[in-house]
Amino acid sequence: MNKPKLYLDSCCFNRPFDDQSQLLVRLETEAKLFIQDGIKDGMFELVWSYILEQENRDNPFERRREAIAPWRRRAKVDIDESEEVIQIAEAYLPRGLKPKDSLHVACAIVAKADYLITTDNGMLKRPNGQIQIVNPLRFIQLYTETNSYD
Repeated sequence: MNKPKLYLDSCCFNRPFDDQSQLLVRLETEAKLFIQDGIKDGMFELVWSYILEQENRDNPFERRREAIAPWRRRAKVDIDESEEVIQIAEAYLPRGLKPKDSLHVACAIVAKADYLITTDNGMLKRPNGQIQIVNPLRFIQLYTETNSYD
């Protein structure tokens, strides 16, 4: 069985640092932590990218930067900026994605990720045929539906 290849965007990596007083934020945080454990345990493969690296480097919160940065070393695939990435990202701009979000989508597509996992509602509202864009809770639901624990 192939391990799902996952691209977590910056919003997803930062979810545990968000205000946990809202139920949805807490649930997404738990789901994201489950996914992280799955990456550590080899259940999932992580994709990293230059735009993730840039956004983390630009994060004004040192604690968050330091917690997120080591994930790059766990990635099985690391996507650099390329003409292909830029062309795909530009094709997504007319669909209403922000420039950085379109770069995340493009990197995930170039990496042949199975899922792009985000907590960004703007990205979640713009499905496409090239990659499944889901929040952490939906990913766990999809994963457990196809992988029984019997």
